[in-house]
Amino acid sequence: MRRWPLVGGLLLLGWLAFGQLAAQRTPTPLHLPPQQQVQTLHPTVGVHTRLTGLDEATIERTLIQVREMGATTIIDLFPWAMVQPRSPHAFDWAGTDAVIEHAQRQGLQVIARLDFVPAWARPKSTNDRYLDPDFYAAYARYVAAFAARYVPKGVRVLQIWNEPNLRFEWGDRAPDPQAYAELLKVVYPAVKAVAPEALVTAAGLSPGGPSGPIDPSTLSVNDLQYLDVLLAAAAPFDAVAVHAYGGRAPADQGPAPELVNFRRTELIHQRLVAAGRDVPIYITEGGWNDHPRWVGAVTPPERVRYTLEGYAWAEDNWPWLAATCLWQFATPWQSYNYIDNYTFVAPDGTPKAIYYAIQQWTQTK
Repeated sequence: MRRWPLVGGLLLLGWLAFGQLAAQRTPTPLHLPPQQQVQTLHPTVGVHTRLTGLDEATIERTLIQVREMGATTIIDLFPWAMVQPRSPHAFDWAGTDAVIEHAQRQGLQVIARLDFVPAWARPKSTNDRYLDPDFYAAYARYVAAFAARYVPKGVRVLQIWNEPNLRFEWGDRAPDPQAYAELLKVVYPAVKAVAPEALVTAAGLSPGGPSGPIDPSTLSVNDLQYLDVLLAAAAPFDAVAVHAYGGRAPADQGPAPELVNFRRTELIHQRLVAAGRDVPIYITEGGWNDHPRWVGAVTPPERVRYTLEGYAWAEDNWPWLAATCLWQFATPWQSYNYIDNYTFVAPDGTPKAIYYAIQQWTQTK
């Protein structure tokens, strides 16, 4: 029995299917504006954006507003699950290209936060922060591919994960600083092999938390204790991210291990110096909240004042700090809870009072 017509037909169907898939993966050309430059007298001012996956018009509008506010730097999330959603064998860079290319057209520096595990790389019953050691190498290949694509374009700061000292961010497991140190040991050489100039950056930790032995049911581990384990394990990194939330205190309140405030950043720096790891620090989250009914909030005038004082304190007193990217410039939609009151701009693009205050300050010495 002759099977060649059947085989040929199957091959033809296969090529047609491949062509359809390739067409789906062909990125839509971006509509990039003319090159711009940030005008500011305070170049360490930055913000945390959340743009990957949004439409191009929203991305462009938001980044124009960031530039016009006088910020020089953004940090954005570039999820592994979005770039490799189906398998380890293909990459979809459309979403990341849109954010990075538009940011650079606005003259902005980009810090990349890299996490969120695709479904194929974790058990079905887990959340997208669950990364098993068996998939450390697959994650490292993603980070290395990201580095190979974007570090030559100027995206040098790569934040590996986010708040791994929280149970939720560590895949609904007890936080494990030794496991995170091992992850860095896998990622670091993979990145350096393709982009030696990249800054592999240890994740920002959630500030505060309980100290002592780590209980299997714990929700968080103290950030200073967690960092001590990373340093003792000789975890490799070129920079450290810090989450500098002010709580209800002014920006200049002195640091102490029992306090969660803006200057807790200094305790992180002191530990790094004591361990012989005086690397640059990037604040990748932080700030103050002005929700009228949240226990952790301040008043709107206090939020404006503390935010400006925080930017100024970091610039004037922390020569080891590379950028202060406060949380969060805008959200795509209203949450109708305290999260909305960290933002500088409403979801529809309407600037808040704090936006105008920062804009005025960045143009004043």
